[in-house]
Amino acid sequence: MGLIVIKFGGSSLSTTDKIKNAAKRIISLKNEGKQVVVVVSAMGKTTDQLLELAGQITDSPEKREMDMLLATGEQVSISLLSMALSEMGAPAVSFTGWQAGIVTEKIHSNARIVDVKIDQLRERLNEGKIIVAAGFQGVTEDGEITTLGRGGSDTTAVALAAALGAERCLICTDVTGVFTSDPRYVPQARKLPSISYDEMLELANLGAGVLHPRAVEFAKNYRVPLEVRSSTENEEGTVIEEEASMEKNLVVRGVAFEKDMTRLTIFGLKNEMTGLSAVFSELANNQIDVDIIIQSQTDGNKTNLSFSIKNKDRQAAVKVLENQKDTIGFDSIEYEAGLAKVSIVGSGMISNPGVAAQMFQVLADKNIQIKMVSTSEIKVSAVINEDKMTEAAQILHEAFNLGAVVENF
Repeated sequence: MGLIVIKFGGSSLSTTDKIKNAAKRIISLKNEGKQVVVVVSAMGKTTDQLLELAGQITDSPEKREMDMLLATGEQVSISLLSMALSEMGAPAVSFTGWQAGIVTEKIHSNARIVDVKIDQLRERLNEGKIIVAAGFQGVTEDGEITTLGRGGSDTTAVALAAALGAERCLICTDVTGVFTSDPRYVPQARKLPSISYDEMLELANLGAGVLHPRAVEFAKNYRVPLEVRSSTENEEGTVIEEEASMEKNLVVRGVAFEKDMTRLTIFGLKNEMTGLSAVFSELANNQIDVDIIIQSQTDGNKTNLSFSIKNKDRQAAVKVLENQKDTIGFDSIEYEAGLAKVSIVGSGMISNPGVAAQMFQVLADKNIQIKMVSTSEIKVSAVINEDKMTEAAQILHEAFNLGAVVENF
């Protein structure tokens, strides 16, 4: 008997009618002779509402207590969906993240999964039950409840699929698949029939919100067959696999973008072997993610160092570095907010030189200034002014002909 893991996001469960519709879809899989594990997010805007409640109490809640609060959202979803399934004649049992065996590292609000203990799940599946598991949450080895960060339910689903040896993992969402860009901003964007793990991982890291990056990383590492499809429409989605099986002639496969970026510059950093490591160690120790990094030599034995971070981390980053100013050794810090990052992604770049030059020329032709650049084998990213983000995404999408299906030959 094959096993399917299917995940429903919060928008797919925002009302009791939607929960009942999800239950019908799950039962159809069960009727195909499959064992089914369902992973769910909190209903609708529940997480946002819980965050707002916390904000009414304090501006700086402890991360442990925030995890205790936010983990309650999924508990509502799992119980209601299990009730709906049982009411329709399909016996189901709900599990919180820790009951489902999701073990995480000891970090609150953005923990990584380190183990999945599946004995209880196997036992209930062998009894013929549908498992309904809470996404986004887990527990440390010493019993502390943790959450996996926004979008963490995707990661839960893929981790369970990997641990249980599922034949496939379906990520059901409010879009019908993975698009060449976000269709809300780029009307010409179209759905891709398939995309490689590496390309999807780049797109997810660069701002495409359809899948959580850690979920893609898990799928790639454990070769989990993954499909993104609509939670309401019965149509084929996008398959994420080792190598995209269709449209192999596309050099660029997608355009991603992300706003709310800040460029932070450290002036007069001592040009010593330990200077860079001191800066980024301090930031890492405070869970501040750094993206694009540029170092420039000045006169004497000092350098200037620029890097991009999320706006939400700006205050903390400045405070952390200023507190260690004498230890690290630098003169001053400045920052520029109001920035965005636009990126092109495609495995075809490896064998097609000149893609970056074409991207830069397209932006230059529209007088869009590039402030920072980052590249890899399959992506090129540029930091620009945020008010130019949508225009940049649209013209790059058009320039690389992503709106048209490319026939293989």
